Amino acid sequence: MRRLVSPVVLANMAVVALLFLLPLLVSSFWIGNIFGRSLAYGIVALSLTFLATYGGFVSLAQTMVAGVAGYVLAIYAPTAIPLGNYPLPWGVGIILALVAATFAGLLVGLIAVKTNDIYLLMITLALAVGFGLFAQSNTEIFNGYEGIRNIVGPELFGSSIRSPKTFYYIALTVALILYFLVVYLRKSPFGLVLQGLRDTARRVSALGYHATAHRVAAFGVAGFIAGCGGVLVTFYNMGITASSIGMGATVNVLIMCVIGGLVHPAGAFIGALLFSLLDTFAPSIYDRDRFNTLIGFVFLAVVLLSPNGVLGVMKLIRDRLDFRRHNN
Repeated sequence: MRRLVSPVVLANMAVVALLFLLPLLVSSFWIGNIFGRSLAYGIVALSLTFLATYGGFVSLAQTMVAGVAGYVLAIYAPTAIPLGNYPLPWGVGIILALVAATFAGLLVGLIAVKTNDIYLLMITLALAVGFGLFAQSNTEIFNGYEGIRNIVGPELFGSSIRSPKTFYYIALTVALILYFLVVYLRKSPFGLVLQGLRDTARRVSALGYHATAHRVAAFGVAGFIAGCGGVLVTFYNMGITASSIGMGATVNVLIMCVIGGLVHPAGAFIGALLFSLLDTFAPSIYDRDRFNTLIGFVFLAVVLLSPNGVLGVMKLIRDRLDFRRHNN
């Protein structure tokens, strides 16, 4: 008799059910400061994982794209300090932020799509650093180093988005939608062409597919994903500053992706969760002032022991268990 539901689908359903029940099992501190934060930053990391895994582009501009969304949201927020010249309702501001992030992703794609490997890495890094420095020096629009504060967000069903449970469920819903979008795109004609261009670009181009258009479109999709993360991160931090999208933040997102594993979209969220745990409990583990040293050691250990991150370790353990089971 054939199974009606595959084990993978059952496992996904179990994980989703557990995630929705999580606020009933742990405290508000864990929901807001660990899991809610991990989901928001994990979405930004997901945009990088999507490009790296299926397009072969390790783009360091994703934090910049998320920052574009965050700044657009903050500029038009009705509660912003300092208040912008044209405050808009929250819904309109969010839509404009996502449109701006998607456009920024397409622009990054147009600039970087003709390059590969280290050259693409350096171009996207230059764009990220350049935007951060521009935001820091611009006081008229971005309020310079201080940034824009008091982005409290709208109320949903009578509850503020700043409520840990409300923010967690919003972030979880957005994360699941984007995660399954990436999983769907992986098997769609667009995703298959993108992976073909990653592996054998000349052969796929010979079949009549427009390589540049597909690659730029991939950056646009990644821009939309990063924009969703940027909006959530801005709500989480109640504002945005130039330092939150600078070099440090850019490297942090890359570390999340590598620690979790660039082989699957889930790695972005696993890496973000581990990063949040280390960042939160660093004082008791090592020393708050030595957090960069601690995360550096973790990063090196993961790269040396498992180039595919935590997901690689999990796959290795599963393969060994399957081997033992079949040989017993």
